[in-house]
Amino acid sequence: MNKYEWFVFLGFILITVFFISLTFKKKDVAVEIKLPKQFSKVAVEGRQIFEKKCMGCHGKSGSGTQKGPPLIHKYYEPNHHSDRSFFLAVKNGVRPHHWQFGNMPPIKGVTSSDVEKIISYIREIQRENGIF
Repeated sequence: MNKYEWFVFLGFILITVFFISLTFKKKDVAVEIKLPKQFSKVAVEGRQIFEKKCMGCHGKSGSGTQKGPPLIHKYYEPNHHSDRSFFLAVKNGVRPHHWQFGNMPPIKGVTSSDVEKIISYIREIQRENGIF
């Protein structure tokens, strides 16, 4: 293989690798969800906290974004991720185990009472969407 052929071959490899890497970019995992017609008082409070502390990564009403997974998903049903797992994730952060978004850091400024309210909000949406 002469020099010219070598550069063409190398160029072809680089272009191929580039296009393959585009297919591995994080895709928007947002899911379409139905909201309950009415939320409980606790869930309404949870929604307000969720929108301030969680929505940036987990999307509007927990529907997911390119930064974080949807919480309105079968992975987060109570029999798979109990309410305790939400408390631990907020307090300690969590390593990815279902999705490829990187580690979730601990969330500062969110109390246990706040987490209870957020859980009520998410569980009510999950119930409306047949997650459990």
